[in-house]
Amino acid sequence: MAATYKIAAATVMENLSTIGLQNAEITTDGLQSPKMSTIGLQNVEMSTIGLQILPTNERQVRPLVALEPEVQRTAWQQAVQVAGGKVPTGRIVKDVVQRIMERTQVPNTYQIGEVCQILAKDNPELRGKGGCWAIVSAVNDFSCTVRMWDGEYAVGLQHLKSFNYLPAECEQMQLVCDRISRLRENENLEEAAHTVLKHLGELKRPYLTAFEEELLSFIEGKYSLQE
Repeated sequence: MAATYKIAAATVMENLSTIGLQNAEITTDGLQSPKMSTIGLQNVEMSTIGLQILPTNERQVRPLVALEPEVQRTAWQQAVQVAGGKVPTGRIVKDVVQRIMERTQVPNTYQIGEVCQILAKDNPELRGKGGCWAIVSAVNDFSCTVRMWDGEYAVGLQHLKSFNYLPAECEQMQLVCDRISRLRENENLEEAAHTVLKHLGELKRPYLTAFEEELLSFIEGKYSLQE
């Protein structure tokens, strides 16, 4: 999880650097932070702006991950202003992001049990999951908690698209999800079986073909015999 946060922070930092923000000296408690290289910090000279402010750690930029790149830059500039021209704390950045999201809030119309498609876009936390199906298990203000073939995730509304399946089709996908989840709990799951489950997690239809059903049943039978 820590690695994921650093990847996300690096993406935001790269985006913020394009507006030419910089620190005269990036420090933590008066010393150059040893963590700066892990999130790709860099100084950019801009004579028209002068010395400005960049984040000094991933906690300060973590709330920005929920925003689109162009909004991230605006939010960071607002947070710097709130902090009196200094590096804002993570709490200040979070409060600014919250206000922006409240102003641009799109009603969360997703329902528990609805099957959606993951739109990874430029979200590093969803890398490799674009196009996969996800079943909504909880509806939040700006996101949904979803179950995917390999676990549960909190996903922003901008990264979800409903498949518009019928209720019966959603129930069918829920059964498939439950079957996959039970298999993944087996510590002895072989790589070939894992590959089959990954394929099923990328389906763009609410049913298994006869061959897919046969494969899944075979894997279930094999591991039930090993227990």
